[in-house]
Amino acid sequence: MSDSSSYLVPARTIEMEQEIKKSRFIASISYAADKDSALKFIEEISNKHKTASHNTFAYVIGNPNGGADVGFNDDGEIGGTAGKPILSVLQMRGIGDVVAVVTRYFGGTRLGTGGLVRAYSGTITMALDEIKLKERVHLVEIRITVGYEFENSIRTTFDKMGLKIKDVLYTEEVAVIADIPESMTDKLRSEIMDLTRGRAEIIVS
Repeated sequence: MSDSSSYLVPARTIEMEQEIKKSRFIASISYAADKDSALKFIEEISNKHKTASHNTFAYVIGNPNGGADVGFNDDGEIGGTAGKPILSVLQMRGIGDVVAVVTRYFGGTRLGTGGLVRAYSGTITMALDEIKLKERVHLVEIRITVGYEFENSIRTTFDKMGLKIKDVLYTEEVAVIADIPESMTDKLRSEIMDLTRGRAEIIVS
């Protein structure tokens, strides 16, 4: 992980199952870009397992390092024994834009409060150990307006920093537009202002 503005997200959907004292616990995990996507996935899994005793869930939408929208539900299990433990594991792993459902088919043996927490957290941990993750980097748009004499130098700076230019507008001056990692904004701004001796207009949005 490069900085707090980047975080891990699921690269694919996964489903894994284990049996604990004759109860089946099935973990289903997927990427969710927003809350609506998370709720849709929860509904799909719940419909798939209509006859299950419980379809408990948790989700983390956004950056888990701060400001994420989180939610969880025990779906009839003892309060605090299912959804919250699932959420805690997701947060501990530092995963964002993720929705997780753990389905339980009751096998006849009661597990008790501690047993349920271990079962739900253990099932989601088992699935997370196998799921493929990818890094999501938060991008911002930067618009650099300069005189024509600086265009080539700015292109060279972008190349050296490994950044790609999205668009170039030619009017009385040159406007270079790009989407860059938020963490590189200050460094690029400093490079450009040094290069142009403070004669660049830089807008970040």
